[in-house]
Amino acid sequence: MVCRRGRIGAHRPQRGRSPAGVRSQVSERRPPTLEDVAARAGVSRATASRVVNDDPRVRAQARESVLAAIAHLGYLPNRAARSLVVREPDSVAVLIHEPDQRIFADPFFSGMLRGVSQRLADTPLQMVLLMGEPARDAGRMERYLRAGHTDGVIVVSAHRGDGLMAALSETRLPTVFVGRPLDPDSHFPFVDVDNQEGGRLAAARLLSRGCRRIGTVTGPLDMAAGLDRFAGWAEVLTEAGMTLEAVEHGDFTPQGGAEAMHRLLAAHPDLDGVFVASDLMALAAMGELQAAGRRVPDDVALVGFDASATASMTRPPLTTVTNPVAQMAVRATDLLMQLLRGERATSEIFPTHLVEGGTA
Repeated sequence: MVCRRGRIGAHRPQRGRSPAGVRSQVSERRPPTLEDVAARAGVSRATASRVVNDDPRVRAQARESVLAAIAHLGYLPNRAARSLVVREPDSVAVLIHEPDQRIFADPFFSGMLRGVSQRLADTPLQMVLLMGEPARDAGRMERYLRAGHTDGVIVVSAHRGDGLMAALSETRLPTVFVGRPLDPDSHFPFVDVDNQEGGRLAAARLLSRGCRRIGTVTGPLDMAAGLDRFAGWAEVLTEAGMTLEAVEHGDFTPQGGAEAMHRLLAAHPDLDGVFVASDLMALAAMGELQAAGRRVPDDVALVGFDASATASMTRPPLTTVTNPVAQMAVRATDLLMQLLRGERATSEIFPTHLVEGGTA
């Protein structure tokens, strides 16, 4: 070790220095410390530490001041800062902004978690699951990310305006999205399937069967998957000179699919073809059609999206569009590991195709 001679404290910030002075010193010489955060926020180091560690006993005003100082200085807690210096990250979070009942019931999420976990199996990285409802749990998730408990994030099922984009940007956490983020200011790499092409394939298949009154049950329109699948469907029908009136919106859940199909039939009883934007919704829609006395595919042809295992278990098997969940999970994990190594990561969109079944 080489030591430099000099007076003790010669390089310490002077007492009473302004917050702007703190930021200037930090940016010129070293990464910001917890002391810098406390000084800028006008609180004690202990209070700043409690905020970083998500202690609920801190007053709201003090918490807001500390979080603002963290964002302004670009502070990373010691554990995360250490891992960046020595390049030894030890955990990545898979962040899913959905209710837990949907996460554990939807094969898309189980396939995504399995793919990430398997890809990390031969690495020192541990996967952490961070989940919650957007309206209720966004603040808790944001505090977790800002506190530096993880070294990188894979965001799955992002919704427009879910409030986490600012936290991810300000903390500068290495982040990869599964699904194209809708925020126009997003600079994060992502992996996705060509959802728009999938919607086109589904609509074209229904047209080729001779369907002339074609409807759709969309996914959530605050997600790229919902928007893009709907856009592909609409494009093909518009080119064929058909109207886009038979549209109901779902939420990628069985209940949402059944309710949307019920509304669609009530409003358009002459329906003879439907594209449903996920297999889970399509299976529920099939049950709704059968309950209404409509035979699939004789009376109403049906196409889903995901090519999940359950699609082959129906009678007749579901005609559906592929969604390469396992490939996307692996690729997202690879991109995140590139970012953790300080390398660039490039977004990737996977192709899709139609899987033959008996419903269309």
